[in-house]
Amino acid sequence: MMLSKKNIILGVCGSIAAYKSALLVRTLIKGGANVKVILTADASNFITPLTLATLSKNPVYTQYFEAETGVWSNHVELGLWADYMLIAPASANTIGKMANGLCDNLLTAVYLSAKCPVFLAPAMDLDMWKHESTQENIEKLKSFGNTIIAPNKGELASGLYGEGRMAEPDEIIAFLIKEIKQGLPLLGKKVLITAGPTYEAIDPVRFIGNHSSGKMGFALANEMVALGADVTLITGPTAEKTTAELQRIDVISAADMLTACMDKFPQSDITIMSAAVADYTPTEVATQKIKKKDSEFSIHLKKTTDILASLGNIKRDNQFLVGFALETEQEEMYAKEKLQKKNLDLIVLNSLNDKGAGFKTDTNKITLFNSAFDKTSFEIKSKTEVAKDICAEILKLILK
Repeated sequence: MMLSKKNIILGVCGSIAAYKSALLVRTLIKGGANVKVILTADASNFITPLTLATLSKNPVYTQYFEAETGVWSNHVELGLWADYMLIAPASANTIGKMANGLCDNLLTAVYLSAKCPVFLAPAMDLDMWKHESTQENIEKLKSFGNTIIAPNKGELASGLYGEGRMAEPDEIIAFLIKEIKQGLPLLGKKVLITAGPTYEAIDPVRFIGNHSSGKMGFALANEMVALGADVTLITGPTAEKTTAELQRIDVISAADMLTACMDKFPQSDITIMSAAVADYTPTEVATQKIKKKDSEFSIHLKKTTDILASLGNIKRDNQFLVGFALETEQEEMYAKEKLQKKNLDLIVLNSLNDKGAGFKTDTNKITLFNSAFDKTSFEIKSKTEVAKDICAEILKLILK
């Protein structure tokens, strides 16, 4: 989510490490970024424009002017388009040019035009990296406000072993995400979110469940990640997918979810319980498939442990706890009762009487009540937008 919709210029210089740029582009695109690649002339000897164009889904820029097509690459426009500029690999030659204001190619011209943060991942042989001129250029670039992603130690193309090996793509992505997070309102906060249904086993092939898709909880998790939080998502069975930027714990039953929540809740600053947890579970689970033989069949059920109430009982003053109420009648009265009884700081009310709200939809219609019973109502919106509204209310309450 940190990379979603970010405009990123990736500059690729002449280095054997350029082969890693393909994985970099692929990972950035998977993260939701918009990527435009600029190759220096030497870089094209190590990786083809076609490869990077295919992965980035954008034309690759190699020079100011394409004689065959008459297309001019506007370096100023490219520099202003970018939210971030990443040069990986950054060769000693390009580092020297950037440090001294030289722009004899498109990449360095775009660098001089860019208004965004610039990151460089150097790649070169040990002696080149250690040379006084390179280190002086690195310090100059730092003084200009650029960020250096330090090279690793390892086996180099020359056969030597030492510093100068470009950071691995996953390290570069993690570094970029960490920098993007700086200044976000929930940086350093731990957020626990539950999502989806629980399945209560009857026998090895049957269960009692509900229609929850998990979409609301996953939307909340994505929004909390976008706000800089460290997110743990505990989810029942669902087809929804998550990004690598959060910790996902998959559970099946209410008992499984209780165990996971009790383990993670003590470390959580904000907890949002959006899962549709079963209220009842079979008293006994058959070890073999139950055969269909009688005209009637009954199952004895027992109450599951109320996870939200359990967390409310142990909640500390510095923890913020959010619950959900899905009602069909006397909605506001029941929501307020739940808010108070379970020691919540905020409750999100859904009514199944509202068209487009509840399970298995991409939209929702909510009403929020805080601990003072202040009410905030919203029109029907996409669950992504609803998640933004809920998180904005949480921010308002915890930061006031």
